[in-house]
Amino acid sequence: MKGPPGVRVAGHFGELLQGRLGPDGPVALLTLPCPALGVTAWAAGGRGLALHGGLVAPARARRFLTALGLPLPGRVVLRAEAPPGGGAGMSTAALVALARAAGWRGDPLRLARACVAAEGASDPLMLDDAATVLWASRQGRVLGRMAPLARCEIVGGFVGPPRRTDPADDDFPHIADLVARWRPDLATQAALASESAARRLGTRGVAAGLVRATGALGWVAAHTGSAQGLVFAPGTVPARLAAALRDMEFSGVLRFRAGLP
Repeated sequence: MKGPPGVRVAGHFGELLQGRLGPDGPVALLTLPCPALGVTAWAAGGRGLALHGGLVAPARARRFLTALGLPLPGRVVLRAEAPPGGGAGMSTAALVALARAAGWRGDPLRLARACVAAEGASDPLMLDDAATVLWASRQGRVLGRMAPLARCEIVGGFVGPPRRTDPADDDFPHIADLVARWRPDLATQAALASESAARRLGTRGVAAGLVRATGALGWVAAHTGSAQGLVFAPGTVPARLAAALRDMEFSGVLRFRAGLP
């Protein structure tokens, strides 16, 4: 779209951990930020609200902006770089981008609560430190701080049909033991991410069967969505792996760097 630069909000690529913190605990997650995927919003001005892109229903968008005390920004185009239901945070990124395009500069946790009110669940994409928070996705609040993911490379894509998040679904495995074992060591983190994904996906975890053959340290997946990928130490990704994943009917195959030095 021609005109001034849009507002872009990066998504994520599944979760490193997601599940219940005990029988009566909340659904908690540790997200895997993905700078390669996101949503961009362009606001062209005008009266009222005219949304284009199909990511957010107009009535929901109006309620969301009104709850934040924001004006309706006129014509807005939203463009997603991943399929809705892929587990890449496109719905949350669209709301955050819409709010910022409408002028939001306030408390990110208030924005998170507005996202939860609009959709019933939210990824922590409005937080600058999203990679290091244990997040209550149905409540829009920080449960604790986590060691950052060590520097790594992720190669993956989307497997099977989209699976949108159902906010009423709390049938997640317990992960308090995985949270307690999280350490700033890539091999440990990859193993824990693999265990979390396996507990949720079971036999749907196609990437699990590729770990040994590719030399990956582990695998990661969207716990609600179709994203699945492999976790590699930097510089160890096999040549032509992306092509091999496409041959295995992974769609939207991508490779990106993640984690902190």
